[in-house]
Amino acid sequence: MADLLTFTDRGIYCEAGDFYIDPWRPVDRALVTHGHADHAHEGMARYLATDIAAPVMRHRLGEISLDTIRYGETRRIGDVTVSFHPAGHVPGSAQIRVERKGEVWVASGDYKTIDDGLSTPFEPVHCDAFITESTFGLPVFKWTPQAELAHDLNAWWAANAAEGRFSLIGAYALGKAQRILTLADTSIGPILTHGAVENTNEVLRAQGIALPDTIRVTPDLDLKAHAGALVVATPSGLGGPWARRFNLAGNPASTAFASGWMALRGVRRRRAADRGFIMSDHADWPGLNAAIRETGARKVFVTHGYTSIFRRWLESEGFEAHVVSTEYAGENVDADDEGEAA
Repeated sequence: MADLLTFTDRGIYCEAGDFYIDPWRPVDRALVTHGHADHAHEGMARYLATDIAAPVMRHRLGEISLDTIRYGETRRIGDVTVSFHPAGHVPGSAQIRVERKGEVWVASGDYKTIDDGLSTPFEPVHCDAFITESTFGLPVFKWTPQAELAHDLNAWWAANAAEGRFSLIGAYALGKAQRILTLADTSIGPILTHGAVENTNEVLRAQGIALPDTIRVTPDLDLKAHAGALVVATPSGLGGPWARRFNLAGNPASTAFASGWMALRGVRRRRAADRGFIMSDHADWPGLNAAIRETGARKVFVTHGYTSIFRRWLESEGFEAHVVSTEYAGENVDADDEGEAA
């Protein structure tokens, strides 16, 4: 019997259900794990995603034929049963479970195993074969605990605010930007946001996701009236002329990046930021290993990231591991969003 899921030049394909998972070229039916640009592409005739991911997908893709499904709900498509399960990556992100005659495959999309207080926490799904990312598939990648991350972020902001400096931090508009907002101590001062970040905030607030009050940065905003604010920007906004307006006379802004890549000193130096916060919406090395073990799968397919290195590690641990080629981008410190270069 053929594999339940196969890897094609359009995306991950299920012949028994005649659908693709996170396809990057136009197809008739796309099951989409989440709304980041490298997983949710334009041009599909029909989409299926979680009800929580749907508002962001409509915001980003426009008028699309989009059906929704709740976490844990089953749907019969052709000769298979599919269900979506929390991936913990960003709000609404899902692992997609596909079952045929007792055989179960799971395509995890992007995932992280820590509870960030924003996304529905990751849930292991027992399966025979597991498709995993490996964006941070090296032992050097281990994320700062949430409480420590909040303390460090707020201490940096408070020190800058005491000197009348803006604290500019670059982060993806969907996911990390909102995590920063949930970690921020709003008693320190106001929070300003880049337009792309605020557009996503508005979509998430409209569906009932709680976020602190923020102020959209517009050309006519009186920045002097908000001196000392935390400013959540996209990476390209932080690196371009948009950010220079926050260098008030005598008080240059302090800049920071929030990314898993901040664990590497060379990346921190290259970004020339004052601070680097080790923070990602992808699983770190312990998270990847724990997630794979908890599935019970013996066959593992490794997609984007440190694929060859991680495959060899999995083989040494007794798994049947394979590297597969996709167009998923993972996390890029030079991008405004996954799959979108700055």
